[in-house]
Amino acid sequence: MEIKKIMDHVADFFHEHVAPPHKFTSVEANGDDGWKVTLEVIEEKEYMKKYAKDEMIGTYEVFINNEQEVTSFKRQDVRFRSAVNV
Repeated sequence: MEIKKIMDHVADFFHEHVAPPHKFTSVEANGDDGWKVTLEVIEEKEYMKKYAKDEMIGTYEVFINNEQEVTSFKRQDVRFRSAVNV
């Protein structure tokens, strides 16, 4: 499967269900089971207003099967966009 197609499917899923992707940081084959994708999104503005003055970036780990379906995703981390030690 082409990496660009994988990224497009994950981006479509995130646009519909979570938030628009900010940046893909990795796309890795996950054996014969599919793919593991790591991406960053800018968290919801209401969340940012409530908890921070700076934008918050969420890092998500996503698993996609060989049929190009997202099978699971999990937020791994939330950080300030301006954080130096990433």
